[in-house]
Amino acid sequence: MPASDLTLPIPVQHADTVGRLYGEHHGWLLSWLRLKLGSAHLAADLAHDTFLRVLTARTGVSILQPRAYLCTIAHGLAVNHWRRQDIERAYLDALATMPMALVPSPEERLLVLEALHAADAMLARLPGKARRAFLMHQLDGCAYGEIALALGVSERMVRKYMAQAMLHCLASAA
Repeated sequence: MPASDLTLPIPVQHADTVGRLYGEHHGWLLSWLRLKLGSAHLAADLAHDTFLRVLTARTGVSILQPRAYLCTIAHGLAVNHWRRQDIERAYLDALATMPMALVPSPEERLLVLEALHAADAMLARLPGKARRAFLMHQLDGCAYGEIALALGVSERMVRKYMAQAMLHCLASAA
C-alpha cells in the first residue's frame, strides 16, 4: 500500500477508538476468521481489511456490540472474496477451452478480470429481479416475454427492470 494511502484525514478521537477496538478485538476476529475460512493468510488479510474499513468509515456511530459489528464487516469482505474467486475461476475455465493462439497475455487477463470484477460490483448494486432480467436479456438473449415468465412478472415490469438496469449502467459509467 502506498504511503499516501496511510495518511487519511482521520479525526484523532476516531483513530483512538479504532486503535482501542483493534487492541481489544483483533486477536478474536483473526481466530474467528481463521476458523471460518480455513486459511491463516486469508484471515489475516480480511482482518486487516475489516479494521481498515472501520478506520476509513465516515460515520461517528457509537459501536455498542463491537464483535457483531466486526463480524458483519468481515463477513461482507469474505463474501466479496468468494465472489471474486468464482469470477476468476469461471474466467480461467473459459480460457482453458480456448486454443492456445487465442489465449490472452497475463496483462490482458488481468485487465479482463478487473473489468469483470467492476461489472460484477456494478450489477450487485441492482435489485435482484432487475439484475436477473438484465443478465437474461444481455447474456442469454432471452426476449422480454421469456424473462417475464421466468421471473413471474409482466412484460411491462421487465421493460421497467431493463430501463432501471440501463440507467444504473450509465450512471456507473459516468
